[in-house]
Amino acid sequence: MTAFEEFGVLPEIAKAVEELGWILPTDIQAEGIPLVLGGGDVLMAAETGSGKTAAFCLPIIQIVWETLKDIESGKANRISKSTSPPWTMSIMDRGNAFAVDPTGLRVQSRELREWHGGRCTCGVQGSGKWGFEATVTDEGLCRVGWSTLEASLDLGTDRFGFGFGGTGKKSNNKQFDNYGEAFGKNDVITCLLDLDKGEIAFLKNGIDLGSAFTVDKQLRNSAFFPAVVLKNAEIALNFGSTKFKYTLPTGFCPICSTPRDLTVINTNGYSSLDTNKSTKNAKNAPFAVIIEPSRELAEQTCSQVKNFKKYLENPKIKELLVIGGINIKDQIYALQNEGVDIIVGTPGRLEDLIQGYLSLANCRFFVLDEADGLLKQGYTELIERLYRQMPKLTTDGRRLQMIVCSATLHAFEVKKMAEKLMHFPTWIDLKGEDAVPETVHHVIVKVDPQKDRSWCSLRKHIQTDGVHSQDNIRPGMNSPEVLSEAVKLLKGEYVVKAIDEHNMDRAIIFCRTKLDCDNLERYFKLIDAKKYSCVCLHGDRKPHERKANLEAFKKEQVKFLICTDVAARGIDITELPFMINVTLPDEKSNYVHRIGRVGRAERMGLAISLVSTVPEKVWYHGEWCKTRGRNCWNTRLTDDGGCCMWYNEMQYLADIEEHLNITIQQIQPDMKVPCDEFDGKVVYGQKRKLTGSTYQTHTVQMAPIVKELAKLESEAQIIFLKRHYLKICRRV
Repeated sequence: MTAFEEFGVLPEIAKAVEELGWILPTDIQAEGIPLVLGGGDVLMAAETGSGKTAAFCLPIIQIVWETLKDIESGKANRISKSTSPPWTMSIMDRGNAFAVDPTGLRVQSRELREWHGGRCTCGVQGSGKWGFEATVTDEGLCRVGWSTLEASLDLGTDRFGFGFGGTGKKSNNKQFDNYGEAFGKNDVITCLLDLDKGEIAFLKNGIDLGSAFTVDKQLRNSAFFPAVVLKNAEIALNFGSTKFKYTLPTGFCPICSTPRDLTVINTNGYSSLDTNKSTKNAKNAPFAVIIEPSRELAEQTCSQVKNFKKYLENPKIKELLVIGGINIKDQIYALQNEGVDIIVGTPGRLEDLIQGYLSLANCRFFVLDEADGLLKQGYTELIERLYRQMPKLTTDGRRLQMIVCSATLHAFEVKKMAEKLMHFPTWIDLKGEDAVPETVHHVIVKVDPQKDRSWCSLRKHIQTDGVHSQDNIRPGMNSPEVLSEAVKLLKGEYVVKAIDEHNMDRAIIFCRTKLDCDNLERYFKLIDAKKYSCVCLHGDRKPHERKANLEAFKKEQVKFLICTDVAARGIDITELPFMINVTLPDEKSNYVHRIGRVGRAERMGLAISLVSTVPEKVWYHGEWCKTRGRNCWNTRLTDDGGCCMWYNEMQYLADIEEHLNITIQQIQPDMKVPCDEFDGKVVYGQKRKLTGSTYQTHTVQMAPIVKELAKLESEAQIIFLKRHYLKICRRV
């Protein structure tokens, strides 16, 4: 049995994983795989290159295959009315944002602006005195009480619902009247129903608040169900399966002890389900939807899915890559004719396909990879719209699972989305705040045009971005504009110098803008196209070119990949030894994402960042720029209605160091890295060799410590003997 099989992974999947060279699961895989297989919502945070893609792909592939197998054998049918256990909160009769935990006894809604409610799976009809307890477990607004099946889930807003709210008001038929007193977190509300008298009352922390409602005679023969409505709140319920915190008044019994002849099953939400239909009856209805922020990441994840499902046969899993740059007609044809079980795509193309071509009726897994990136790109509304279209209880009676992965779960946007959409998620945070992996040796080189005047006499130099085309730039001057232009020239030289000094034959080079990438690519081809063979990866390159360029770099057909931050997140290139930052990123977390391209899978990596000591004038095309940078040459500053700004790298460096709570090692412009724990002991791009010594040198290393221990032991024995003989002498 392989290590992956011990986590519950099928042997066929484990075999495919082993062929990829993965012998042991990473930490995120060891934590994540069992949780996803177990059926819960999961939030994953780990270092870049930690293997979190496999942490969600492996269990999803397995469950999808098992579901297809059950459908093939006729075992998988739609949910029956007996799915929900008695006397829990119904997972069918509830609002969209009303979450019910796996026990059915704790409910939650994180919607800030709307009320969302739910009802119990069972109710009581006829006679008797019944009660249940509701404990407020978090801050927020709530109402608890009783309702019939005809009532709105917004308890107390029609004549069929009777509620008591945390503001100290009772409500029925939109009539809100003062009653009892306000309640909040940690308070226990006992809800009482006297069917014999037709009365509803409440207790707060065991104190009787008196009669709240007299039920209309026309409703007394109806079945009444425990009901709750919440606004950004959480409540724990006890229907009597465990001892109540406060004793019920004389004559009242726990609602769960209702005799069978008085018990009524909640049928709301089941009428639309056909119990005779097969679970999978539409080719365009996948079981899993995985969203990635970029085409490259989507292609990479889809490729992983293909690798992992390699040995799964009868039935075969069908995956579909849904991204721009591929003819949408081919994707529509696959959806309508070939069928699909797992979709991996980008938000834009998914949005196109849900307009009638893609059904989410059978979706069981909703995965957001690099979630912070998706939210920063403005896809929050689309994510929520997709979520609303997915059934919260899938057609085979299982709960929709939402999995959110990111290198930074601590972002406010991610936390807010998780609270709103996810169902009591389990957090796997193996990363904490941003940190640089131990396998990455990262250094900075300061680019100081006032000290290094070589830029004045360059015969061949990199083409700059043109921001100073309207400025009076002449060698010998020391104006900010001249020094800024000098920085651009020197950075081109420093990149080449770093490559030559470390004999780099494979590296990823990050530039700030697409224009900078193109200029560096041209410069490499100008000075030596073979020695500095390279390709570009950025948004202005056509999709097929981006794909071809990335493949060429992965297959080592070219030495250098020059890119913008489009490749900073998630692109997995194994054994990458070197990374160069031509310009520091303006977002602190992006520094970690960038240098995380090296040092993966225990391979050692060197990251060099070029940092200008003087402000550099750069392009900054915001929403005010009509062309968003295309053929724009407005070199005025943004304050003056232009598209340029002054970029202060020294400030960004200080921010990064403060964020990481470290001082990044500085090297000289000659690019020589001083001897330290990395130098001489590793080869960048390879695993660090064991530095343990032989037995002989080990003895030499330990000899002084052993000698010290022997000395201490001797002193301790002498002290003991002195005290022992002193006692004997005193007795004599």
